[in-house]
Amino acid sequence: MSAAHFTSVEAQMLIRKPAAEVYQAFIDPAITTHFWFTHASGMLEEGKTVTWEWRMYQVSTEVKVRELVPGRKIVIEWQDPPVTVEFTFDAQTENTTYVVIRNYGFREQGDELVRAINDNTGGFTTVLDGLKAYLEHGIELNLVADKFIRKP
Repeated sequence: MSAAHFTSVEAQMLIRKPAAEVYQAFIDPAITTHFWFTHASGMLEEGKTVTWEWRMYQVSTEVKVRELVPGRKIVIEWQDPPVTVEFTFDAQTENTTYVVIRNYGFREQGDELVRAINDNTGGFTTVLDGLKAYLEHGIELNLVADKFIRKP
C-alpha cells in the first residue's frame, strides 16, 4: 500500500435503498443538496469538473470526476492540494446498500494531518447520516448547515 493510501479517512453506513438510487443521490445535485452541499454547477460526469458550494459558509470547491461506475463507485479529486475521495456502493440486498467513503492523499503532517483526518472523518460521517435520513425517511436534518455555528 502506498503512503498516499495509508493515511486515509473512512466512513461507512448501511442505507436501506437500492444501490442505483444511493449512487444517484451523490451524482445528482438535485438530490445531494438535500443532505450535503447547497449548490452545484452540474451533475457528476466522468472527466468533468464541477463546483460544489456551501453557501451558508461562503465556501466552494472544485471537484474533478476521475471515475464513475454506475451503481458501484465514484472517484473524485478535490481541495488544494488535491486529495482523492472514493465512494463505493455495495448492494447487500436488492434494497440495501453499504456505502463506504474513503478519503486519501493527504499531504499534511503532524498536528495538521491529525486535524485533517478528524475534520474529514466527522464531515463524511455527517454526510452519510444526512443521506440515510433523507433517502430512508425523506427528512432533511440540516446536519451540514448546523455543524458549525457562526457567531454574529
